[in-house]
Amino acid sequence: MKVIGIVTSGGDAPGMNAAIRAITRMASHLNMDVYGIYHGYAGLINDEITRLDTRKVGDILHRGGTFLKTARCPEFKTEAGQAKAIANLKRYGMEGLAVIGGDGSFHGALALQKWGIKVVGIPGTIDNDIPCTDFTIGFDTAVNTVVESVNKIRDTATSHERTFVVEVMGRNCGDLALCSGLAGGAEVILIPEVEPNYDEVCRRVQKSHDQEKSHAVVIVAEGVGGDPNSRNIDDSSAFRVANYIKEKTKLDTRVTILGHIQRGGSPTVNDRLLASRMGAEAAKALAEDDTGKMIAVQDGKIVRVDLEYALSQKKTVKKEYVELASMLASV
Repeated sequence: MKVIGIVTSGGDAPGMNAAIRAITRMASHLNMDVYGIYHGYAGLINDEITRLDTRKVGDILHRGGTFLKTARCPEFKTEAGQAKAIANLKRYGMEGLAVIGGDGSFHGALALQKWGIKVVGIPGTIDNDIPCTDFTIGFDTAVNTVVESVNKIRDTATSHERTFVVEVMGRNCGDLALCSGLAGGAEVILIPEVEPNYDEVCRRVQKSHDQEKSHAVVIVAEGVGGDPNSRNIDDSSAFRVANYIKEKTKLDTRVTILGHIQRGGSPTVNDRLLASRMGAEAAKALAEDDTGKMIAVQDGKIVRVDLEYALSQKKTVKKEYVELASMLASV
């Protein structure tokens, strides 16, 4: 393989730039030419394609987001859209494509594979919702962002003796809520994988207020009871939980929805290292024609997993983390 492309698709995640840099520089080392595709699959359809070299990917390692930009592309879900994308890939001589993104991006990669394009996926999403990999690029940075925010919220919660319900991202995966709740010392953590007991939530919050600790922080994943795709704030998980707590306990309860702040920021050391390792491995896989794979990290080791198999699996939350959170949060 002599010419490859790189595309970032779906939601941005800190560390994507580090992955782009690693792919480009490893590909150069392996004597492959590299093209960057702007605006995800939309850019592939619309011929927003540029040549990348080691200099063009300099000074991006520490930057959040993706300098190639990203966008949703309904047209790519159609055969006509995919045919345009294939035509552009062939016009630039691209024999393989590194796709950085989440499950939606990977399903797009599999669609290209059916057209004969060789693909390798790199999991980049703050949700950490991709099966067969312990971590995705961007997750560690997002957890740190949430914990920093919770630390600040706790200061005002303590000062005013209030309960704060903090909603975090993650769609239907509770990893972000669970890990940030554990690290941030939340009194209650609610995740989609565990059926919430709202009466128990109220009991814990009330007990916290009855004792010397007269405040509480409740971390709620956006996929708990609410609609993460709704633009109506009253449909959010946080407001549903907060309203229940208010009604049952009569305690002063406030809501903070952290939103897209969780996606931004300079990637942590862990995300920079993970992205660099995954990006370099993706370039090697393309050079070796070992495609149709997803680059993953398992027990600290970088491995290649069949992409179609990975997408057929179900992401599970760590049971020991759930048990630990329940025990440490008890009051």
